[in-house]
Amino acid sequence: MKSEIDLIKRIEAYLFQEMSDEELLTFEKERKDNAELDHKVVAHLDFLKTIKGFGERKELELAMNQLHEEFDIEALKEELVEKPSKVVVLFNKYKRSLAVAASVAIVVTLATLLSTGQFNKEEHSSKYSELKRDMENIKRSQSALIRNINKSETDNSQYGGTGFALSSAGYIVTNYHVVKDADSIYVQDNKGESYKVQTIYVDPQFDIAILQITDPEFKSLAALPYTFKKTNAELGEDVYTIGYPKDDVVYGKGYLSSATGFGGDSTAYQISIPVNPGNSGGPLMDNRGNVIGIVSGKQTQADGAAFAVKSDFLLKAIGNIPQDSLKQKITINKKNSLAGLTRIKQVKKMQDFIFIVKVYN
Repeated sequence: MKSEIDLIKRIEAYLFQEMSDEELLTFEKERKDNAELDHKVVAHLDFLKTIKGFGERKELELAMNQLHEEFDIEALKEELVEKPSKVVVLFNKYKRSLAVAASVAIVVTLATLLSTGQFNKEEHSSKYSELKRDMENIKRSQSALIRNINKSETDNSQYGGTGFALSSAGYIVTNYHVVKDADSIYVQDNKGESYKVQTIYVDPQFDIAILQITDPEFKSLAALPYTFKKTNAELGEDVYTIGYPKDDVVYGKGYLSSATGFGGDSTAYQISIPVNPGNSGGPLMDNRGNVIGIVSGKQTQADGAAFAVKSDFLLKAIGNIPQDSLKQKITINKKNSLAGLTRIKQVKKMQDFIFIVKVYN
């Protein structure tokens, strides 16, 4: 309990700029290296904004009550009814108080909208695009691509994205928005083989969905060649992704352009990398072959601004899965066989572990 209180005191000292230069540098480094600490700082800032908004509303109530006491309502009624020409005189007498009240009301209203996110909600939704594909708008040869799916399911195909393996046992991760409200889900590997999967866990807050291949035709995958990075990647670091914005796998490269995602989201990275509908759920990789994130969306009004959920939050989601919902424990690979390989060889080795995710309603 004491350590938690001390942490809150440090966070408030940081937010109120009460730290020395040395303390500030130390704290910012801790925040950069510790995603949980960064999340607490953002949460505490939101809490302080809420408290501030509540205080401002109370101040407004007090100011309005004081103004009400200043006005002699009955006298005003008599003067306004009997001598309408005095309206101008009364306005000049009280215009300063009225202007103050109006200004306070505007400030409090704007502060409330900003703190609750209502002011930015519509703007954000118009500028952020999820990267799932609308298969009704992209003409595909379904019979050539999907096995063991009856005609009614094929005709109702609506969405597609990307997923990648978490273990050799057939556990796959993609974005929650890709599989949301799905009646049935299939994945297809780079050889064209399709398998039925079920959703075993979702975390809408971090836009993560964990799937498991349940198809009896599925055989275990080989050992995963990549690992999952637990610490934050560095600004400017070269990154790449592999996904399915079309029917064959597509490689894209770029760099990490911001340590936070859309709207300052501390659970995501901003990346400068070409992505398109269908890239949602694809892995974001660093040069050594570590998974550092999951590609999730892009900013519609800015070229090259895409976003990826940090791998640290994927690992947390895996840790939160109830064990009784798993047929086999998800064991995260700790051996990276991609490090030291050329990019071409890295991409070639990874393709067996990247899947098209197909959603049917």
